[in-house]
Amino acid sequence: MDRKTLIRDYKETQRPMGVYRVKNLVNGKSLVGTSVDLPSILNRMRMQLRAGTHSNRELQKDLKELGADAFEVEVLDTLAPSDRPDYDPKDDLRALEALWLAELSPYGDRGYNTPPKAG
Repeated sequence: MDRKTLIRDYKETQRPMGVYRVKNLVNGKSLVGTSVDLPSILNRMRMQLRAGTHSNRELQKDLKELGADAFEVEVLDTLAPSDRPDYDPKDDLRALEALWLAELSPYGDRGYNTPPKAG
């Protein structure tokens, strides 16, 4: 296959989407998030954490102090792609994330997520 064909095939391939978690194995804290492209977001997170540029300062600080081996990155749940061409997964991803946030409560001493606003 030529390069153009490989690039086109890559762009046309459905990427796995869903909910992920970065877990601190020392203190149990977690960061929970979603993406329409799990492999890309997980790769980007690893790169940002290694480079010291991740936007979550507390997570970045803990990684610097404890080292990368003290963390694991995992996919918690995936969302099946739809056959509908007009499908927008944002609401489904938000609902799936809300379930995991409710179950794990990754706020304060338990995590790196920002607590939901009351009201």
